Amino acid sequence: MKLFYCCYGGAHTSVTCASIHLGYLPCDRVPDACEFRKVPFYDKMDHHELGTPVFMGKDELGCDVYIIGMKNARQLVIPAMKSYLNSCGIDQKDLFLVNALVKLHPITSMGGVASRKFGILVLGRPMTIWGIRRTYPKFVELVSNVKENLRCRQELS
Repeated sequence: MKLFYCCYGGAHTSVTCASIHLGYLPCDRVPDACEFRKVPFYDKMDHHELGTPVFMGKDELGCDVYIIGMKNARQLVIPAMKSYLNSCGIDQKDLFLVNALVKLHPITSMGGVASRKFGILVLGRPMTIWGIRRTYPKFVELVSNVKENLRCRQELS
């Protein structure tokens, strides 16, 4: 199974979800800022990497977990990705795409623009972390639902 957490820029929400999923971030509490700074790929997706799946790790169920940023090209990227994987012999039923765009605190988006678009990391990165920490339970809930869905899929196979 290939699991893709998808979001706008591939730098914050998808990374947060994948990190909770893989245990890089806790699911029983809101992590502090320094824990976010240790997460691989957090606030690091470059513009030229958009649309490219980035492998984050393998979960306890054996699923490969990826992140992908798609900007406004979701309708183009997802069919292209499915078509490519299908041509590589990976069946569509072995793909699981998750929209990681939960309702965010506005500070998260402003921080993302400052950090990723304008390169002002010293201002933007702490803003994204502050905002994501405010909505962190939503991320945990999403990941919990994804894991439950994956367990059910495996039981049916």
